[in-house]
Amino acid sequence: MTRTETVPTPAGGARITWTDSPDARAVLAVSHGAGGGIEARDLQALAAALPGRGFTVALVEQPWRVAGKKVAPAPKTLDTGWRGLWPALAGPGLPVVAGGRSAGARVACRTGAELGAAAVLALSFPLHPPGRPERSRADELTGAGLPALVVQGGRDPFGRPEEFPDGTHELVGVPFADHGFAVPKKAGLTQEAALELIAGAVGDWLERLFP
Repeated sequence: MTRTETVPTPAGGARITWTDSPDARAVLAVSHGAGGGIEARDLQALAAALPGRGFTVALVEQPWRVAGKKVAPAPKTLDTGWRGLWPALAGPGLPVVAGGRSAGARVACRTGAELGAAAVLALSFPLHPPGRPERSRADELTGAGLPALVVQGGRDPFGRPEEFPDGTHELVGVPFADHGFAVPKKAGLTQEAALELIAGAVGDWLERLFP
């Protein structure tokens, strides 16, 4: 069952699209990046697959996106919006895993511990701007202070799997995939298989966290 909820925050109204699991063990709350919304293929794949494995999925639209703006605000404002909607995510009384793709992953890493998240899911974490590995954002990930899973495309220009530091998180690479987890038609992996890999890896990780 899918339902939508609008939540006021200090940064404006946010929107949560819930896909409930009747026997939910936890809530996975995931937000979009700076260049798109919850229609992203990976977010939709999680919402389709995980409720059947016992996890409610909450797809979060940040206030700037709900307002119809095309450019994301500063990171501080993104964090403010996420903090403001957190009580709604925690409303069902279940553990909440904070997550997102790209910019949304950075928000989850920066705020997860202070908000009481059980863990952090980082999809396509933007480790550095394309072509600028010296401008690393690894400290946001390593400083999350929570169990973390990174799912990263093998040809993501914002950071390939082998560029990530060791020891602070689990990492799953998606062969041939770019920042949006798109795979070329001639790759040795179909688009459907890539999304199944993502949803399966996240589901397995959640089941280890919440057996």
